Amino acid sequence: MTTSNRLLSLDVMRGLTIAGMILVNNPGDWGNVYGPLLHADWHGCTPTDWVFPFFLFMVGVAIPLALGKRKDEGEDLRKIYRKIISRSLIIIGLGLFLTAHPTFYFTDKTSPWYVVHLIIMATAMVAVFTREVLNQKQFQTETWQQRRKWVSYLAWSAIACMVVLGIFYYDFSHMRFPGVLQRIGLVYLACGFLFLKASPRMQLLTGVGLLLLYWGLMTLVPVPGGIAPNLEAETNLGAWLDRAIFSTNHLWAAVKTWDPEGLLSTIPAIGTGIAGMLAGEWVRSEKSDYEKVSGLLAVGALLFALGLIWNEFFPLNKKIWTSSYVVYMAGISLLFLGTIYWLVDIKGWKGWIAPFQIYGVNALFAFLLSGIVARLLGTIKVPGPEGEPVGIGSWLYQHSFVNFLSPMNASLAWAICNVLLILGACWILYRNRIYIKV
Repeated sequence: MTTSNRLLSLDVMRGLTIAGMILVNNPGDWGNVYGPLLHADWHGCTPTDWVFPFFLFMVGVAIPLALGKRKDEGEDLRKIYRKIISRSLIIIGLGLFLTAHPTFYFTDKTSPWYVVHLIIMATAMVAVFTREVLNQKQFQTETWQQRRKWVSYLAWSAIACMVVLGIFYYDFSHMRFPGVLQRIGLVYLACGFLFLKASPRMQLLTGVGLLLLYWGLMTLVPVPGGIAPNLEAETNLGAWLDRAIFSTNHLWAAVKTWDPEGLLSTIPAIGTGIAGMLAGEWVRSEKSDYEKVSGLLAVGALLFALGLIWNEFFPLNKKIWTSSYVVYMAGISLLFLGTIYWLVDIKGWKGWIAPFQIYGVNALFAFLLSGIVARLLGTIKVPGPEGEPVGIGSWLYQHSFVNFLSPMNASLAWAICNVLLILGACWILYRNRIYIKV
């Protein structure tokens, strides 16, 4: 899909989501963050809790827009299935890479092999990025494609070397397995298959069925060990399942006893993707623009209200992705998409969209880069005030905004700088018409 026939509102909303994700994930000081930029402690929902479901919703919206055209053109379904599977595996693999990056839990960081590992990893990252750049239309000449082939050889060779090093030197005994990209990959896989196999009506029924199933599992099924059904953090059925499958060594490091991207809560997360998929099919339909907007806004308002009603029986909770939270967030997502679609694609008010469009066309790249930068800022050490090693990110923060802003505003300013930094990198790609896809 070229940028000329992309749904601009999709890119803009995706860009808004990525910018928001970077903003809330990168405060200068976690002890000084404005309330709306923090997740709810448990039950409840803040604007920060909107970010991830927005992204999953947009993943769903993009499926009929991207796969629908290929399906309508009569492309071999087996080829489309293979593409869905490969894309899902790549996204999951990138999530695991980001979790392990940059140390990959190296057993001995004083070993010369650790330096070799860093060099090989940097080579692999640059080669993979270059390979994707050379896959753009402006490089579709025989000479450039020959160079791309050699870059591909370099990338795969570097990755193979990392695998060999991993066999001898990596220690994954405490690596987190669930994660944001891992969930995105699973949701994309499920929704992609469902789109190819089922009618919109069956997709809707599947989504409703998944939400009701999850509600029943979480509120009616006793937790093994003689524990009554409950929605507490450490004792609910999802937390038990994650510990049983992954053990506490491979869950979210902040708590270790449960994971916000756990297996069981991926069931309703698929419902979020299905909601987006149905919205994408509606936008792609032959309806008039005003019918499309009216439908998005009307259904959005209805789902928003239903989510609040369901909240009385099954509380809104992002960390366990409750069914009421799915319905509530589907409503808000539809309201946002309908509004942006009306402003941008119908009224043509595009003067404000540039930063978000820049983010939106390279959303996965922006997310990965922000994660890598954040980890490097914490991993690279410099001498602190008393000679102790501190992360270079902390050092820069303490020697910049902290000196002339209040603690809350300094923390926010650092987060905004992260947003602008990644925007600058995405702008370079956008200016050169480079769009990184998997």
